Amino acid sequence: MSAQPHESSPLPEKNLRAIRHALVVPQDREGFDAGLDHVLTEVRASLDLGRLNEFVHTWWLIACDSVRDPVGRRDMYERAARAQELTDAGQAPPRGNKTWRELLAERGAGQ
Repeated sequence: MSAQPHESSPLPEKNLRAIRHALVVPQDREGFDAGLDHVLTEVRASLDLGRLNEFVHTWWLIACDSVRDPVGRRDMYERAARAQELTDAGQAPPRGNKTWRELLAERGAGQ
């Protein structure tokens, strides 16, 4: 993700419609839609809303990241696609030079 998050946008409400609306990257919207179909099937079978609550919370976090850093979300998918292409070609994907802790600190996750 990029090092300069966008702090001016308000975070989405924690409901399905607001979360989906906040997803700016097509891959996120596709993942949300597929995941929602899957979790609703699970809820219908189990009659347990806990799984739906977990889904909403997880995607709300992703939507917050999308609002804060849409360019970073797009870059993430581009890097993942490049790494997959290298892997498919039998080459090693590039490795970063930062630890998870350093990456999370850049994103403000440890604060």
